Amino acid sequence: MPTKSPNKFAHIVYRTYQFEKMIHWYQTVLGAKVQHKDPVIAFVTYDEEHHRVAFFNMSIFDPEGSKTRVDRVGTDHVAYTYTSLRDLLENYDYLKGLGILPYWCLHHGVTISLYYGDPDGNRSEFQVDVYATNEDANAFMNGPGFAQNPIGVEFDPDELVRRLRSGEPESNFLVRKEHLPIAPLRNPVLEI
Repeated sequence: MPTKSPNKFAHIVYRTYQFEKMIHWYQTVLGAKVQHKDPVIAFVTYDEEHHRVAFFNMSIFDPEGSKTRVDRVGTDHVAYTYTSLRDLLENYDYLKGLGILPYWCLHHGVTISLYYGDPDGNRSEFQVDVYATNEDANAFMNGPGFAQNPIGVEFDPDELVRRLRSGEPESNFLVRKEHLPIAPLRNPVLEI
């Protein structure tokens, strides 16, 4: 089976020590609105999508701003959306057969996502939207579940592949299980 291509580009995430300035700048230049913001992370959008740009506040992780690591600021990752959970997971299984594995598998609540690092350490998110409409996704992002856990919970993609192939419907995987612990941040090159 050849690689399954995503059907659209989804978003970009930046790491920054200038959290408020970055949010304001992108709001200004893109005519964007804030979808969710807390001390660690913010999401903005300029269209019907739940988010197009996100920002990690690196000052939370490194208050002194030592910037001794090359991955402290700049692009965190770019994201690509697949048409269905089956497409995302079949592509995962195909890439796994080639020795290409994700370093992080997250159910964000608004997306189900697999994060990969390329040979240079650049990061990509391959995702599928959980909600059928942008209105429902936006409502989730503005609700209490997302506010309590904007990162998400980890999952085992092999288990989901097995369950899908056994005939279980995709709809069984779309609602995030809130009782699971918030996932720790992961990095394919260096742990934060």
